[in-house]
Amino acid sequence: MSRMRERPRRAGVLLHPSSLPGPWGIGDFGADARAFIELLASNGQTLWQIMPLGPVGPGNSPYAARSTFAIEPLLVSPGELVAAGLLDQGDIENTPDFGEGHVDFEAVVAFKLPLLRKAHARFLTWGHQPEFEQFCAEAASWLEDYALFMALRGAKGWWGEWPLELRQRQPEAMAATRAELADEVRFQEFVQWCAYRQWWALRAYANQRGVQVVGDIPIFVDLDSSDAWANQGIFKLGATGMPEVVAGVPPDAFSATGQRWGNPVYDWEALRERKFDWWVERFRWTLRQVDIIRIDHFRGFESAWEVPAAEETAQHGQWVTGPGREVFDRACEVLGELPIVVEDLGLITDAVRELRDDLGYPGMDVLQFAFGDSPKNPYLPHNVRSESVMYTGTHDNDTTAGWLASMEPEVREDLERYMGHAAKGVPDIARMAYESVAEYVIIPMQDVLELGSEARMNVPGEANGNWTWRMTHAQLQGGAPPWLREFAEVYGRIPQAT
Repeated sequence: MSRMRERPRRAGVLLHPSSLPGPWGIGDFGADARAFIELLASNGQTLWQIMPLGPVGPGNSPYAARSTFAIEPLLVSPGELVAAGLLDQGDIENTPDFGEGHVDFEAVVAFKLPLLRKAHARFLTWGHQPEFEQFCAEAASWLEDYALFMALRGAKGWWGEWPLELRQRQPEAMAATRAELADEVRFQEFVQWCAYRQWWALRAYANQRGVQVVGDIPIFVDLDSSDAWANQGIFKLGATGMPEVVAGVPPDAFSATGQRWGNPVYDWEALRERKFDWWVERFRWTLRQVDIIRIDHFRGFESAWEVPAAEETAQHGQWVTGPGREVFDRACEVLGELPIVVEDLGLITDAVRELRDDLGYPGMDVLQFAFGDSPKNPYLPHNVRSESVMYTGTHDNDTTAGWLASMEPEVREDLERYMGHAAKGVPDIARMAYESVAEYVIIPMQDVLELGSEARMNVPGEANGNWTWRMTHAQLQGGAPPWLREFAEVYGRIPQAT
Protein backbone atom coordinates (compact mmCIF):
# COMPACT_ATOMS: atom_id res chain seq x y z
CA MET A 1 0.00 0.00 0.00
CA SER A 2 1.42 3.37 -0.99
CA ARG A 3 1.70 6.01 1.69
CA MET A 4 1.83 8.97 -0.69
CA ARG A 5 0.00 11.98 0.71
CA GLU A 6 -0.18 15.65 0.02
CA ARG A 7 2.21 17.74 2.07
CA PRO A 8 2.17 21.53 2.35
CA ARG A 9 4.98 23.38 0.60
CA ARG A 10 7.59 24.26 3.16
CA ALA A 11 11.10 25.65 3.44
CA GLY A 12 13.91 25.19 5.90
CA VAL A 13 17.59 25.36 6.73
CA LEU A 14 20.24 22.68 7.26
CA LEU A 15 22.46 23.36 10.27
CA HIS A 16 23.82 20.87 12.81
CA PRO A 17 23.66 22.09 16.44
CA SER A 18 27.45 21.84 16.72
CA SER A 19 27.67 24.59 14.07
CA LEU A 20 25.83 27.13 16.18
CA PRO A 21 27.85 29.90 17.83
CA GLY A 22 28.35 29.97 21.57
CA PRO A 23 30.93 30.75 24.25
CA TRP A 24 32.00 27.16 24.97
CA GLY A 25 33.75 26.14 21.77
CA ILE A 26 30.90 24.26 20.11
CA GLY A 27 27.25 24.87 19.37
CA ASP A 28 24.88 23.42 21.96
CA PHE A 29 21.25 23.24 23.08
CA GLY A 30 21.27 26.62 24.82
CA ALA A 31 20.45 30.26 24.14
CA ASP A 32 22.03 30.50 20.69
CA ALA A 33 19.99 27.52 19.50
CA ARG A 34 16.82 29.32 20.58
CA ALA A 35 17.99 32.45 18.78
CA PHE A 36 18.52 30.37 15.64
CA ILE A 37 14.98 28.99 15.90
CA GLU A 38 13.67 32.56 16.16
CA LEU A 39 15.65 33.43 13.02
CA LEU A 40 14.01 30.53 11.18
CA ALA A 41 10.49 31.35 12.34
CA SER A 42 10.76 35.05 11.55
CA ASN A 43 11.90 34.25 8.00
CA GLY A 44 9.15 31.81 7.06
CA GLN A 45 11.32 28.72 7.62
CA THR A 46 9.38 25.86 9.16
CA LEU A 47 11.99 23.07 8.86
CA TRP A 48 15.27 22.75 10.74
CA GLN A 49 17.35 19.88 9.37
CA ILE A 50 20.13 18.51 11.53
CA MET A 51 22.58 15.64 11.23
CA PRO A 52 22.63 12.64 13.60
CA LEU A 53 22.79 13.74 17.24
CA GLY A 54 24.77 10.67 18.36
CA PRO A 55 28.14 10.75 20.16
CA VAL A 56 30.65 11.41 17.40
CA GLY A 57 33.08 8.74 16.32
CA PRO A 58 36.15 8.66 14.06
CA GLY A 59 37.07 12.06 12.67
CA ASN A 60 34.33 13.61 14.83
CA SER A 61 31.76 12.44 12.31
CA PRO A 62 28.12 12.35 13.44
CA TYR A 63 27.66 9.61 10.82
CA ALA A 64 30.02 7.28 12.72
CA ALA A 65 28.45 7.52 16.16
CA ARG A 66 29.13 5.49 19.29
CA SER A 67 25.37 4.99 19.55
CA THR A 68 22.40 5.54 17.26
CA PHE A 69 20.23 6.24 20.32
CA ALA A 70 22.42 8.42 22.55
CA ILE A 71 23.18 12.14 22.17
CA GLU A 72 26.64 13.71 21.87
CA PRO A 73 27.62 14.97 25.37
CA LEU A 74 29.38 18.04 23.94
CA LEU A 75 25.98 19.36 22.79
CA VAL A 76 24.88 19.75 26.43
CA SER A 77 24.73 23.46 27.24
CA PRO A 78 26.66 24.59 30.33
CA GLY A 79 24.33 27.58 30.52
CA GLU A 80 21.33 25.28 30.80
CA LEU A 81 23.12 23.27 33.51
CA VAL A 82 23.48 26.50 35.48
CA ALA A 83 19.78 27.24 34.97
CA ALA A 84 18.97 23.74 36.27
CA GLY A 85 21.07 24.30 39.41
CA LEU A 86 23.65 21.69 38.46
CA LEU A 87 26.46 24.21 38.05
CA ASP A 88 27.20 27.66 39.48
CA GLN A 89 27.61 30.72 37.28
CA GLY A 90 31.24 30.92 38.31
CA ASP A 91 31.86 27.46 36.87
CA ILE A 92 31.33 28.72 33.32
CA GLU A 93 32.81 32.20 33.44
CA ASN A 94 36.54 31.60 33.11
CA THR A 95 36.37 29.79 29.80
CA PRO A 96 39.26 29.36 27.35
CA ASP A 97 39.40 31.46 24.22
CA PHE A 98 38.02 28.95 21.72
CA GLY A 99 37.88 31.48 18.91
CA GLU A 100 35.04 31.56 16.41
CA GLY A 101 34.20 29.88 13.15
CA HIS A 102 35.28 26.30 13.90
CA VAL A 103 35.16 23.57 16.54
CA ASP A 104 38.36 22.36 18.19
CA PHE A 105 36.93 19.08 19.47
CA GLU A 106 39.94 18.19 21.61
CA ALA A 107 39.89 21.54 23.40
CA VAL A 108 36.12 21.37 23.90
CA VAL A 109 36.33 17.87 25.42
CA ALA A 110 39.05 19.07 27.82
CA PHE A 111 36.81 21.93 28.97
CA LYS A 112 33.34 20.39 28.94
CA LEU A 113 33.92 16.91 30.33
CA PRO A 114 35.08 18.20 33.75
CA LEU A 115 31.99 20.46 33.83
CA LEU A 116 29.73 17.47 33.22
CA ARG A 117 31.48 15.52 35.97
CA LYS A 118 31.10 18.48 38.33
CA ALA A 119 27.39 18.67 37.52
CA HIS A 120 27.07 14.95 38.17
CA ALA A 121 28.80 15.28 41.54
CA ARG A 122 26.24 17.89 42.58
CA PHE A 123 23.42 15.78 41.21
CA LEU A 124 24.47 12.90 43.48
CA THR A 125 23.86 15.14 46.51
CA TRP A 126 20.24 15.71 45.51
CA GLY A 127 19.11 12.23 46.50
CA HIS A 128 16.32 10.36 44.73
CA GLN A 129 15.30 12.05 41.47
CA PRO A 130 12.15 10.47 39.98
CA GLU A 131 12.56 12.22 36.61
CA PHE A 132 16.04 10.77 36.17
CA GLU A 133 14.94 7.30 37.23
CA GLN A 134 11.96 7.46 34.87
CA PHE A 135 14.22 8.43 31.96
CA CYS A 136 16.57 5.53 32.72
CA ALA A 137 13.63 3.14 32.82
CA GLU A 138 12.15 4.40 29.54
CA ALA A 139 15.54 4.27 27.80
CA ALA A 140 16.66 0.97 29.34
CA SER A 141 16.50 -0.87 25.99
CA TRP A 142 19.58 1.04 24.84
CA LEU A 143 20.84 3.17 27.73
CA GLU A 144 22.07 0.33 29.96
CA ASP A 145 24.24 -1.09 27.19
CA TYR A 146 25.42 2.32 26.01
CA ALA A 147 26.44 3.48 29.48
CA LEU A 148 28.35 0.26 30.16
CA PHE A 149 29.92 0.38 26.69
CA MET A 150 31.21 3.92 27.22
CA ALA A 151 32.50 3.06 30.70
CA LEU A 152 34.27 -0.01 29.34
CA ARG A 153 35.59 1.88 26.35
CA GLY A 154 37.12 4.47 28.65
CA ALA A 155 38.79 1.74 30.69
CA LYS A 156 39.80 -0.78 28.01
CA GLY A 157 39.68 0.92 24.59
CA TRP A 158 37.69 -0.31 21.63
CA TRP A 159 35.57 -3.40 22.18
CA GLY A 160 37.29 -5.57 19.58
CA GLU A 161 40.24 -5.79 21.99
CA TRP A 162 38.28 -6.48 25.17
CA PRO A 163 38.56 -9.87 26.91
CA LEU A 164 36.57 -12.49 25.04
CA GLU A 165 34.00 -12.88 27.82
CA LEU A 166 33.10 -9.18 27.50
CA ARG A 167 33.11 -9.22 23.72
CA GLN A 168 30.70 -12.16 23.88
CA ARG A 169 28.70 -10.49 26.68
CA GLN A 170 28.87 -13.50 28.98
CA PRO A 171 26.44 -12.84 31.89
CA GLU A 172 28.87 -13.30 34.79
CA ALA A 173 31.50 -11.05 33.21
CA MET A 174 28.88 -8.44 32.35
CA ALA A 175 27.50 -8.37 35.90
CA ALA A 176 30.94 -8.14 37.48
CA THR A 177 32.03 -5.35 35.14
CA ARG A 178 28.81 -3.40 35.64
CA ALA A 179 29.39 -3.51 39.40
CA GLU A 180 33.07 -2.56 39.04
CA LEU A 181 32.28 0.43 36.80
CA ALA A 182 29.01 1.41 38.48
CA ASP A 183 30.02 5.02 39.14
CA GLU A 184 31.08 5.65 35.55
CA VAL A 185 27.98 3.87 34.22
CA ARG A 186 25.80 6.16 36.32
CA PHE A 187 27.69 9.21 35.05
CA GLN A 188 27.05 8.18 31.44
CA GLU A 189 23.34 7.74 32.21
CA PHE A 190 23.28 11.17 33.87
CA VAL A 191 24.84 12.84 30.82
CA GLN A 192 22.23 11.30 28.54
CA TRP A 193 19.46 12.49 30.86
CA CYS A 194 20.86 16.04 30.69
CA ALA A 195 21.24 15.86 26.91
CA TYR A 196 17.73 14.58 26.33
CA ARG A 197 16.15 17.05 28.78
CA GLN A 198 17.83 19.96 27.02
CA TRP A 199 17.09 18.67 23.51
CA TRP A 200 13.44 17.92 24.28
CA ALA A 201 13.01 21.45 25.66
CA LEU A 202 14.67 22.92 22.56
CA ARG A 203 12.59 20.84 20.17
CA ALA A 204 9.42 21.90 22.02
CA TYR A 205 10.57 25.52 21.67
CA ALA A 206 10.92 25.00 17.91
CA ASN A 207 7.55 23.26 17.57
CA GLN A 208 5.82 26.06 19.47
CA ARG A 209 7.13 28.47 16.85
CA GLY A 210 5.97 26.34 13.95
CA VAL A 211 9.39 24.80 13.21
CA GLN A 212 9.73 21.04 12.79
CA VAL A 213 13.05 19.24 13.18
CA VAL A 214 14.27 16.95 10.39
CA GLY A 215 16.80 14.40 11.67
CA ASP A 216 18.97 11.63 10.26
CA ILE A 217 19.11 7.86 10.48
CA PRO A 218 22.26 6.54 8.78
CA ILE A 219 21.26 3.05 7.64
CA PHE A 220 24.46 1.47 9.00
CA VAL A 221 26.02 1.74 12.45
CA ASP A 222 29.70 2.04 13.27
CA LEU A 223 31.51 -1.14 14.31
CA ASP A 224 33.01 0.73 17.29
CA SER A 225 29.60 1.43 18.80
CA SER A 226 27.36 0.16 21.54
CA ASP A 227 24.87 -0.76 18.81
CA ALA A 228 27.21 -3.32 17.26
CA TRP A 229 28.54 -4.67 20.56
CA ALA A 230 25.14 -5.00 22.24
CA ASN A 231 23.28 -6.42 19.22
CA GLN A 232 25.76 -8.79 17.60
CA GLY A 233 23.01 -11.22 16.61
CA ILE A 234 21.51 -8.83 14.06
CA PHE A 235 24.76 -8.30 12.16
CA LYS A 236 26.90 -10.62 10.03
CA LEU A 237 29.62 -11.04 12.62
CA GLY A 238 31.88 -13.95 13.48
CA ALA A 239 32.18 -15.72 16.83
CA THR A 240 34.53 -13.05 18.24
CA GLY A 241 32.25 -10.21 17.15
CA MET A 242 34.28 -9.07 14.17
CA PRO A 243 32.60 -8.64 10.76
CA GLU A 244 32.60 -11.31 8.08
CA VAL A 245 31.50 -8.74 5.50
CA VAL A 246 31.35 -4.94 5.62
CA ALA A 247 29.36 -2.22 3.89
CA GLY A 248 30.48 -0.04 1.02
CA VAL A 249 29.70 0.99 -2.53
CA PRO A 250 31.14 -0.48 -5.75
CA PRO A 251 33.64 1.17 -8.09
CA ASP A 252 32.24 4.07 -10.11
CA ALA A 253 33.36 7.09 -12.11
CA PHE A 254 34.62 8.76 -8.91
CA SER A 255 36.52 5.82 -7.44
CA ALA A 256 38.10 2.95 -9.35
CA THR A 257 38.17 0.80 -6.20
CA GLY A 258 34.80 1.82 -4.77
CA GLN A 259 34.35 2.83 -1.15
CA ARG A 260 34.95 0.33 1.66
CA TRP A 261 33.06 1.93 4.56
CA GLY A 262 33.75 -0.88 7.02
CA ASN A 263 30.37 -0.83 8.78
CA PRO A 264 28.92 -4.17 9.85
CA VAL A 265 25.99 -5.21 7.65
CA TYR A 266 22.66 -6.55 8.84
CA ASP A 267 21.61 -10.16 9.05
CA TRP A 268 18.13 -9.39 7.75
CA GLU A 269 16.91 -12.94 8.26
CA ALA A 270 17.80 -12.75 11.95
CA LEU A 271 16.03 -9.40 12.19
CA ARG A 272 13.00 -10.80 10.36
CA GLU A 273 12.71 -13.56 12.95
CA ARG A 274 12.70 -10.87 15.65
CA LYS A 275 10.06 -8.85 13.77
CA PHE A 276 12.66 -6.14 13.16
CA ASP A 277 12.50 -5.18 16.84
CA TRP A 278 15.81 -3.27 16.85
CA TRP A 279 14.73 -1.15 13.89
CA VAL A 280 11.33 -0.47 15.47
CA GLU A 281 13.09 0.76 18.60
CA ARG A 282 15.45 2.84 16.49
CA PHE A 283 12.53 4.56 14.77
CA ARG A 284 10.79 5.01 18.11
CA TRP A 285 13.73 6.82 19.69
CA THR A 286 14.57 8.84 16.61
CA LEU A 287 11.00 10.15 16.69
CA ARG A 288 11.62 11.15 20.29
CA GLN A 289 14.43 13.34 18.94
CA VAL A 290 12.93 14.74 15.72
CA ASP A 291 9.67 15.33 13.86
CA ILE A 292 10.70 14.02 10.43
CA ILE A 293 13.28 11.29 9.73
CA ARG A 294 15.71 11.41 6.81
CA ILE A 295 17.08 7.93 6.03
CA ASP A 296 20.65 8.04 4.78
CA HIS A 297 21.57 5.45 2.08
CA PHE A 298 17.96 4.31 1.66
CA ARG A 299 19.00 2.11 -1.25
CA GLY A 300 20.45 -0.35 1.27
CA PHE A 301 16.94 -1.51 2.12
CA GLU A 302 16.54 -2.71 -1.47
CA SER A 303 20.07 -4.12 -1.77
CA ALA A 304 23.46 -3.32 -0.25
CA TRP A 305 27.03 -3.75 -1.45
CA GLU A 306 28.71 -6.28 0.84
CA VAL A 307 32.50 -6.61 0.80
CA PRO A 308 34.45 -9.49 2.39
CA ALA A 309 36.03 -8.03 5.52
CA ALA A 310 39.49 -9.22 4.47
CA GLU A 311 39.39 -7.11 1.29
CA GLU A 312 41.20 -3.77 1.45
CA THR A 313 39.00 -2.16 -1.22
CA ALA A 314 35.35 -2.45 -2.23
CA GLN A 315 36.08 -3.90 -5.68
CA HIS A 316 35.20 -7.50 -4.92
CA GLY A 317 31.88 -7.08 -3.20
CA GLN A 318 28.41 -8.11 -4.28
CA TRP A 319 24.88 -6.76 -4.13
CA VAL A 320 22.83 -8.53 -1.47
CA THR A 321 19.06 -8.11 -1.40
CA GLY A 322 17.63 -6.25 1.58
CA PRO A 323 14.26 -6.50 3.33
CA GLY A 324 12.46 -3.99 1.11
CA ARG A 325 9.37 -2.55 2.70
CA GLU A 326 9.11 -5.17 5.47
CA VAL A 327 10.98 -3.02 7.98
CA PHE A 328 8.75 -0.03 7.33
CA ASP A 329 5.55 -2.05 7.41
CA ARG A 330 6.48 -3.53 10.77
CA ALA A 331 7.50 -0.14 12.19
CA CYS A 332 4.24 1.43 11.02
CA GLU A 333 2.29 -1.48 12.51
CA VAL A 334 3.83 -0.73 15.91
CA LEU A 335 4.33 3.04 15.80
CA GLY A 336 1.82 4.33 13.25
CA GLU A 337 2.67 6.13 10.04
CA LEU A 338 6.26 7.34 9.92
CA PRO A 339 7.18 10.85 8.68
CA ILE A 340 10.11 9.84 6.48
CA VAL A 341 12.28 11.38 3.76
CA VAL A 342 14.73 9.09 1.97
CA GLU A 343 18.20 9.85 0.64
CA ASP A 344 18.02 8.38 -2.85
CA LEU A 345 21.17 9.91 -4.33
CA GLY A 346 24.02 8.12 -6.07
CA LEU A 347 23.73 4.75 -7.81
CA ILE A 348 19.95 4.36 -7.77
CA THR A 349 18.18 1.60 -9.70
CA ASP A 350 14.59 1.27 -10.86
CA ALA A 351 14.03 -1.19 -8.00
CA VAL A 352 15.07 1.44 -5.44
CA ARG A 353 12.79 4.04 -7.03
CA GLU A 354 9.92 1.57 -7.03
CA LEU A 355 10.46 0.86 -3.33
CA ARG A 356 10.56 4.59 -2.55
CA ASP A 357 7.39 5.26 -4.55
CA ASP A 358 5.59 2.21 -3.21
CA LEU A 359 6.23 3.47 0.31
CA GLY A 360 5.23 6.99 -0.71
CA TYR A 361 8.25 8.64 0.88
CA PRO A 362 9.78 11.82 -0.59
CA GLY A 363 13.27 11.54 -2.05
CA MET A 364 16.00 14.15 -2.45
CA ASP A 365 17.06 16.39 -5.31
CA VAL A 366 20.29 18.42 -5.32
CA LEU A 367 20.73 21.37 -7.66
CA GLN A 368 24.52 21.02 -7.70
CA PHE A 369 23.99 17.71 -9.53
CA ALA A 370 21.65 19.17 -12.15
CA PHE A 371 23.85 20.90 -14.69
CA GLY A 372 26.39 19.99 -17.37
CA ASP A 373 24.45 16.93 -18.44
CA SER A 374 21.24 16.97 -20.51
CA PRO A 375 17.66 18.25 -20.27
CA LYS A 376 16.72 14.81 -18.92
CA ASN A 377 18.89 15.22 -15.81
CA PRO A 378 16.54 14.19 -12.95
CA TYR A 379 17.75 16.97 -10.65
CA LEU A 380 16.76 19.80 -13.00
CA PRO A 381 13.82 21.73 -11.53
CA HIS A 382 11.50 20.80 -14.42
CA ASN A 383 12.17 17.08 -13.87
CA VAL A 384 11.85 16.74 -10.10
CA ARG A 385 8.89 15.03 -8.45
CA SER A 386 6.63 16.94 -6.10
CA GLU A 387 7.24 14.18 -3.52
CA SER A 388 10.73 15.51 -2.97
CA VAL A 389 13.03 17.65 -0.85
CA MET A 390 15.06 20.05 -3.00
CA TYR A 391 18.51 21.15 -1.81
CA THR A 392 21.05 23.55 -3.25
CA GLY A 393 23.62 21.17 -1.73
CA THR A 394 23.99 18.85 1.25
CA HIS A 395 26.55 18.54 4.04
CA ASP A 396 28.69 16.47 1.63
CA ASN A 397 28.79 19.16 -1.08
CA ASP A 398 30.81 22.32 -1.43
CA THR A 399 28.91 25.45 -0.50
CA THR A 400 26.96 26.91 -3.40
CA ALA A 401 29.26 29.95 -3.52
CA GLY A 402 32.24 27.59 -3.65
CA TRP A 403 30.55 25.49 -6.32
CA LEU A 404 29.91 28.56 -8.46
CA ALA A 405 33.48 29.81 -8.03
CA SER A 406 35.05 26.49 -9.09
CA MET A 407 32.54 25.58 -11.80
CA GLU A 408 33.78 24.25 -15.14
CA PRO A 409 32.98 26.64 -18.04
CA GLU A 410 30.68 24.16 -19.79
CA VAL A 411 28.69 23.59 -16.59
CA ARG A 412 28.31 27.35 -16.06
CA GLU A 413 27.16 27.73 -19.65
CA ASP A 414 24.56 25.03 -19.14
CA LEU A 415 23.42 26.62 -15.86
CA GLU A 416 23.07 30.08 -17.36
CA ARG A 417 21.25 28.82 -20.44
CA TYR A 418 18.80 27.12 -18.11
CA MET A 419 18.34 30.24 -15.99
CA GLY A 420 18.19 32.58 -18.97
CA HIS A 421 20.68 35.01 -17.44
CA ALA A 422 24.11 35.14 -15.80
CA ALA A 423 24.44 33.43 -12.43
CA LYS A 424 25.19 36.34 -10.13
CA GLY A 425 25.34 34.43 -6.86
CA VAL A 426 23.76 32.10 -4.35
CA PRO A 427 20.27 33.70 -4.38
CA ASP A 428 19.90 32.80 -8.07
CA ILE A 429 20.45 29.12 -7.25
CA ALA A 430 18.29 29.24 -4.13
CA ARG A 431 15.44 30.77 -6.12
CA MET A 432 15.42 27.79 -8.48
CA ALA A 433 15.06 25.47 -5.50
CA TYR A 434 12.23 27.52 -4.00
CA GLU A 435 10.27 27.80 -7.24
CA SER A 436 10.49 24.05 -8.00
CA VAL A 437 7.49 21.76 -7.51
CA ALA A 438 9.31 19.93 -4.68
CA GLU A 439 7.17 19.99 -1.56
CA TYR A 440 10.10 20.85 0.70
CA VAL A 441 13.19 22.95 0.02
CA ILE A 442 16.13 23.02 2.44
CA ILE A 443 19.13 25.32 2.12
CA PRO A 444 22.36 24.81 4.11
CA MET A 445 23.03 27.71 6.47
CA GLN A 446 26.33 28.32 4.69
CA ASP A 447 24.30 29.10 1.56
CA VAL A 448 21.92 31.37 3.46
CA LEU A 449 25.04 33.27 4.57
CA GLU A 450 26.47 33.02 1.01
CA LEU A 451 29.78 31.64 2.29
CA GLY A 452 32.56 30.12 0.19
CA SER A 453 34.40 26.81 0.29
CA GLU A 454 36.08 27.71 3.58
CA ALA A 455 32.72 26.99 5.24
CA ARG A 456 32.29 23.50 3.78
CA MET A 457 31.13 20.95 6.37
CA ASN A 458 32.45 17.69 4.91
CA VAL A 459 34.58 16.39 2.06
CA PRO A 460 33.67 12.71 1.53
CA GLY A 461 36.67 10.42 1.53
CA GLU A 462 38.85 12.78 3.59
CA ALA A 463 39.27 11.51 7.14
CA ASN A 464 40.43 14.73 8.80
CA GLY A 465 39.38 18.36 8.93
CA ASN A 466 35.63 17.85 8.57
CA TRP A 467 32.59 18.67 10.73
CA THR A 468 34.19 21.73 12.35
CA TRP A 469 32.47 24.72 10.71
CA ARG A 470 30.55 27.09 13.01
CA MET A 471 28.55 30.24 12.59
CA THR A 472 29.85 33.32 14.37
CA HIS A 473 27.82 35.41 16.80
CA ALA A 474 27.86 38.25 14.28
CA GLN A 475 26.38 36.01 11.58
CA LEU A 476 23.57 34.84 13.86
CA GLN A 477 22.84 38.32 15.17
CA GLY A 478 22.99 39.76 11.65
CA GLY A 479 19.93 37.75 10.70
CA ALA A 480 19.02 36.20 7.37
CA PRO A 481 19.24 37.95 4.00
CA PRO A 482 15.92 39.44 2.78
CA TRP A 483 15.62 36.87 -0.01
CA LEU A 484 15.10 34.01 2.44
CA ARG A 485 11.66 35.17 3.61
CA GLU A 486 10.84 36.72 0.24
CA PHE A 487 11.31 33.41 -1.58
CA ALA A 488 9.26 31.56 1.05
CA GLU A 489 6.41 34.04 0.54
CA VAL A 490 6.58 34.29 -3.26
CA TYR A 491 6.71 30.54 -3.82
CA GLY A 492 4.05 29.59 -1.29
CA ARG A 493 6.26 27.89 1.26
CA ILE A 494 4.84 29.43 4.43
CA PRO A 495 2.05 27.09 5.60
CA GLN A 496 -1.14 28.91 6.47
CA ALA A 497 -2.39 28.52 10.01
CA THR A 498 -5.63 26.54 10.23
